[in-house]
Amino acid sequence: MSATPLFASNDAAILDRIRKGDEGALVGLYRDNRSPVRALILRNSGTEEDADDMLQEALVTLWERVRTGKFHYSAKLGTYVYATARNMWLRRLARRRREVSGDGTDAPADDASPLDMMIEEEESAIVRSALERLGEPCRKLLLLFYWEEESMASIAAALGMANADTVKSKKYQCKKALEALVRERMPGND
Repeated sequence: MSATPLFASNDAAILDRIRKGDEGALVGLYRDNRSPVRALILRNSGTEEDADDMLQEALVTLWERVRTGKFHYSAKLGTYVYATARNMWLRRLARRRREVSGDGTDAPADDASPLDMMIEEEESAIVRSALERLGEPCRKLLLLFYWEEESMASIAAALGMANADTVKSKKYQCKKALEALVRERMPGND
């Protein structure tokens, strides 16, 4: 059995509220994620209205997945919301490019297809499995850096490493090892 991620305690309360149907649980997530999602969308050819739409859609996706039991907790909720909004926005931009290029596709303007969602879930499962196989201290270092968004100095202190430069070097090695594990599990790499 794997260790519980460090961010689990705060998010566990939110997930429990969502499971109980408490829509108020989304208010804090909306407030906490509005700025990063807005910055992402504005940097990528979007408007403030687009950013609000993507954030709302990401929160609805989270709500539906938690309520139906399809949500797999593998990153802090803020990371999940941001990644979901990012993926939805990139798909929307790709559809817009196809429509402008005149390739004749008449794809709906919103919502990921069931196939897209299934592929995303499969990829997430592969990354979770690879993280588990990666072992310590790499697993912990990557979780602290990418999911907890800790600084190199605080990671060095938490993991008993010499300094931030040591962490930076180790993070690079760990990331490459994780990428190799993910590549070997991705379909088509047999």
